[in-house]
Amino acid sequence: MSAKASYKKNDWVVYPTHGVGRVTGIEDQEIEGFALKLIVISFEKDRMTLRVPINKAEESGLRKLSSKEEMKTALKTLKGKSRVRRTMWSRRAQEYEAKINSGDPVSIAEVVRDLHRSAGQPDQSYSERQIYQAALERLSRELAAVETIDEEAATLKLEEMLQPAA
Repeated sequence: MSAKASYKKNDWVVYPTHGVGRVTGIEDQEIEGFALKLIVISFEKDRMTLRVPINKAEESGLRKLSSKEEMKTALKTLKGKSRVRRTMWSRRAQEYEAKINSGDPVSIAEVVRDLHRSAGQPDQSYSERQIYQAALERLSRELAAVETIDEEAATLKLEEMLQPAA
């Protein structure tokens, strides 16, 4: 796939370690004598701008927003049975962080599902809550962009899906 023509101004994109952003433009820049074409991405929520060289876009994991079908698969994952392995928390935390930073909505949904606590379950540790919130936020931002709803509505939708059927 030629990444050169695939990103246009105002496209929603996902950068693995930062989540959903919007392409604000493509610019030429000279860095140490090399002419580079850069995709300029704005992450409004984090008040951050990222410049990714077009020739490194694919390698960096930059991708277009998930399709509605891909998002359906991620949402189906939320409804699955949580898989909490009995390994040490530090190892699981690293795996969860890696899943979140992969930028893959299904992997992020697995983290949300596995760390979700219903009423009546033991409380989460501070670090579990932090990772859960990061995963939930990342998934709700992409869901909001895919379904063109606001982030709050997306978060509510995800939380409702996590509630056991009464």
